[in-house]
Amino acid sequence: MRLAAPPPGQLAVALTLDACPGSFDQRIATALVESSIPATIFVSDAWMTRNPAALAFLLAHPDLFGLENHGARHIPPILGGGNFFGIPVAGNLAAVQREVTEGASDILAATGAAPRWYRAAAGFYTPSVIPEIQQLGFGIGGYSLNGDIGASLPADSVARRIANAVSGDVIVAHINQPYRSSGLGVIAGIRQLQARGASFLRLDRLTNADIIYA
Repeated sequence: MRLAAPPPGQLAVALTLDACPGSFDQRIATALVESSIPATIFVSDAWMTRNPAALAFLLAHPDLFGLENHGARHIPPILGGGNFFGIPVAGNLAAVQREVTEGASDILAATGAAPRWYRAAAGFYTPSVIPEIQQLGFGIGGYSLNGDIGASLPADSVARRIANAVSGDVIVAHINQPYRSSGLGVIAGIRQLQARGASFLRLDRLTNADIIYA
């Protein structure tokens, strides 16, 4: 997923952060506020329920943060059985639909705004469920640059990956792991992008025509 037509001669990227079940990386959120950098936050209801103060912080900055759908219970929309990255998969289409629609309803109830984008738990889909999710009215929240590989990389690696973004990139990183060094790399990387004159776009302010998939 990339920005379809970034402004010629400008560095334009979309910063997206996943709030998977876990805690809240206040370091990243505070840095974004201090530097006035907007971001799209993909939140699961499991995360919102566990982190009400963090949710309140995000909602207190509507000019910077747009909240989108990461599912109700952070269940990968994968058909069949078993686990994916240690997470039990949805298994069937009905479960996928519940995960997506209930996640959207939970965000609407918490924020007063309906999400337009859905990103899968773990970022993977059974291909046949993608059109089903789109028929529910959601764009697929993909990405072109994985900044932190599930918050698993050290800070210096994350910083390099994000700082080397090119115009049109949709960046993904994580905002639910405050005790890992990867969060410091997210901060360093986005500040280097800002120093390069980057413009940061929010997905909730884009349309499907502003996005391409490859």
